[in-house]
Order: sequence, then structure tokens, then C-alpha cells
Amino acid sequence: MKKVFKTAILALIVLLAFSSCRKSDESSKGNENLLTTVEERGKLYIGTEGTWAPWTYHDESNALVGFDVEVATRIAEIMGLEPVFYESEWDGLFAGLNSGRYDIVANGVEVTEERAQAYDFSEPYAYINTVIIVRDDNDDIKSFEDLEGKTTANTLASTYSLLAESYGAKATGVDSLADTILLVEQGRVDATLNADVSFFDYMKVHTDAPLKIVAETDTPSKVSIPVRKGEPEFLEAIDDAIVQLRESGELKEISIKYFGSDVTE
Repeated sequence: MKKVFKTAILALIVLLAFSSCRKSDESSKGNENLLTTVEERGKLYIGTEGTWAPWTYHDESNALVGFDVEVATRIAEIMGLEPVFYESEWDGLFAGLNSGRYDIVANGVEVTEERAQAYDFSEPYAYINTVIIVRDDNDDIKSFEDLEGKTTANTLASTYSLLAESYGAKATGVDSLADTILLVEQGRVDATLNADVSFFDYMKVHTDAPLKIVAETDTPSKVSIPVRKGEPEFLEAIDDAIVQLRESGELKEISIKYFGSDVTE
């Protein structure tokens, strides 16, 4: 009986010791920073839309391409990682970043005060102006103030829809730039806000589109990569990669390839 009791006690001690070690290991993994995690994984998980040319879209062969796609790919490679892209609608990108599904989002994300409260941002890798786009026969809208009481089409919760709403417009949600432009062309909305370079790229392909720009922001917006708060080593690695791309001239080359001009300075 005593032997059985001693054996049971010994087994309990071993079990408790194993459990303690396991908890210690799990705690250690939980405290692991993101840079260590991606280096051990060997892959960088990247969230993007895939529907916003020339930033991130699919070419004739259905391959995912674009300015953001190439920049994010090169950042991953400089970090010694394999880039893995996940496509999502705009509102799902930040949800995926928050949950840890993506390590970064590469999708022409503009830095705003509100976003800076929720995320840390990399060094800017592009600068863009926001423009108002209307049908070429629309003479009612000539400034941002003229958006009061008008309708616009943009991805909901995007910088563009929020800016339009701040001027009193009612924003209609869409999934892609093509959908946005179509609603303007058909006269179903009064205007849309978007990046100037995206509009110019669209017009290169759709030369007869009945559209025009009537106003643009005075100060360019900074385009950066958002990451979750509290990952300074990871953010520094992203910044170092962007600096390398800029100093080597590769960032400029990628910009000219997709925009026909340098939007990186």
C-alpha cells in the first residue's frame, strides 16, 4: 500500500514538473517578438486588396502584381523571408492585421492621426495627392467644399470615403476602383475621391472615359506600411529594407514602372 502511495506521489510530482515546463515554454513563445516569429517561420504574411491598379491588381495572366506587391516582395526578400500574399477587401485588411493573420498590410495605406493611434507606421515609401473625380459634364463640383450634400463612391472606411464624408458627402460603398469609376460614369453618384496616380493610370487604359479631375489636396499624403503596436524590432527591419530600396534607386524604378513617374520622394 505504501509502495503504491509513493508511486502515485512520484507520478504527481513528475506531472506537475512537466506541466510547469510546458507552461514556461508556452509563456516564452507568447512573449516572442514578431521579428523572431517571422524569421523562424521564414515567411512574411502580407495583406493586400488585389483590385486597385496600379498599386495591387491582377494582370492578364491573373498574376498578382502592382507597385505595392513589388515593394512588399522586395522588403520580404531583403529581410531574408518569403513573401506570402493574402487578398481581402479593404475593411478586412486591418481586421487581419489586428488578428495576426497578416504581419503587414501593403495597399497604399495613407498615414492618418486615427490610424497612427492604432498602428505603428514604417518610413513612408510613397506620397500621393487625393483628387476629386467627376463626369466631364459635371460643373457643380469644383472644390472639396462643393461635396456638401453630394454622393460619392469609395471603399467604406477608406481615407477617401472619410474625407468625402468630412465635407458633408454621403459615401456609397464599393469593392474596387473599377466599380467606383463605373458609378461616376453612369451618373449614379456625383463624384469619387482617389489617388491622382490611380486616376491617371485608369485614363491611360480608358482614354475615352468621360471623367475629369476638379480639385486635389494641397499637401501630399504619406503612404506607409502599418504594423501592430509594440513591435519595434520588426518595424526597424521594415524601415531598414525601405531605406535600402530608396538608396539603391530600386524604389524609384518600381514607381516609374507602375506609375510612369516617381511617387517615392
